Amino acid sequence: MNRITISDPVEKVHFFEAVLDNMHNGVMIVDPEGKIIFFSKTYGKFLGIDPGEVIGKHCREVVPSTRMDIVAQTGKAEINQTQRIAGQEMIVQRIPIEKNGKVIGVFGQIIFTDVRDVQTLARKLNVLESKVEFYEKELESLRSSKYTFKDIVGESTAINEVKGLALKASNTNSPVLLLGESGTGKELFAHAIHFASRRRPFPFIRLNCAAIPKDLLEAELFGYEPGAFTGAGSKGKPGKFELAHRGTIFLDEISDLPLEMQPKLLRVLEEKEVERIGGNQITKVDFRLIAATGENLARAVKQGKFRKDLFYRLSVIPLTIPPLRERRGDIPLVACHLTKRINKEMGVHVTEISPEVLNIFQNYDWTGNVREMANLLERILSTIDSNVIKLHHLPIFFQNKASELIKRDTFTYLKHLKEETEKEALVYAIQVSKNNKNQAAKLLGIHRTALYQKLKKYNFS
Repeated sequence: MNRITISDPVEKVHFFEAVLDNMHNGVMIVDPEGKIIFFSKTYGKFLGIDPGEVIGKHCREVVPSTRMDIVAQTGKAEINQTQRIAGQEMIVQRIPIEKNGKVIGVFGQIIFTDVRDVQTLARKLNVLESKVEFYEKELESLRSSKYTFKDIVGESTAINEVKGLALKASNTNSPVLLLGESGTGKELFAHAIHFASRRRPFPFIRLNCAAIPKDLLEAELFGYEPGAFTGAGSKGKPGKFELAHRGTIFLDEISDLPLEMQPKLLRVLEEKEVERIGGNQITKVDFRLIAATGENLARAVKQGKFRKDLFYRLSVIPLTIPPLRERRGDIPLVACHLTKRINKEMGVHVTEISPEVLNIFQNYDWTGNVREMANLLERILSTIDSNVIKLHHLPIFFQNKASELIKRDTFTYLKHLKEETEKEALVYAIQVSKNNKNQAAKLLGIHRTALYQKLKKYNFS
């Protein structure tokens, strides 16, 4: 380190006095008794006094409001304190000077800024900090997951079991493979797992493997350097794995991943590092992978369409999401939840779904699951003229289903009525004949063998 050497002690004192005199802020130095041993020219100019005339005086004679003498006694520094000097609120520093553990003086500095200006700056700083906090939260919201486990509607055992397993999975970093028919809510589960994990503050990046052309999929996943291929551009682009650093990457329709891409994905999963197309630099990435498919990957492995080693790596935690027809009790809850959501999106006010419509919904198989129901309700709510969804609001297909249900319910009711009447007749005949089977059969007008068959049918002893 270079430093200026001044051998003459007097010159050294003059040098440091010049430094202090040229400081923009006012400086006062006192000895342990509070007597002034230095008073800067800038401070003297501010107070309208000659610095040479105050040397040797007690600091309070010159600045009545000062606390320099107190700091000399206590040895405790006072930083960024306010002090009224010459009718203005100033910011001051009072710092004890120690040697061999003993206070030999106090250095005082007066910042020539009205405390009101400082308060204004502080308010501006608070506003800026608030804005930064707001934008950070907005950025987190934009790049993070949109749904939580609260958005997965249902109270059935089937859906609660999967939600419980998914919640446990969110506490790990292991890959999750979401299985289920189209429209069951696989992406919803992926969002919820990310939101419940410690990766929540970081990006949630999704890619549908079926929606990207095969020749562009590698660039999307791993990124590319400038000029790596025709149309690559001059700036290059990070891949999805780089963007998902510290967060979660969700690969939907993983079964559509080309066979030649599968070993590259496996390597990234194993090594947690990527290399952009056209580049030679390895980038370490920290991500959690969630994959999803509606296909039978085990069958695809047997058919040679999917690598066995990648399948095992992806399915560390497999979660199968049940279709709506396997949790029919949840259908009314899902329908009402979707109706409320579509209400907000479309600005309509449909408050109820009639029991007849809910009955039809519960008896329909919903091959497209929740997505099919959402599309139907959006279609209804876009043309409805009531705040209640009724039978005539449904498409013709569903109205025909209603007629089938009525016929089926009528037949079921008549069959039930016949059986109940037959039971009552059997009980009456047995009681009147005092359990004599021959007499009971004659009373009923049937053969004794038929009587035994009916008694067995209804579990009568």
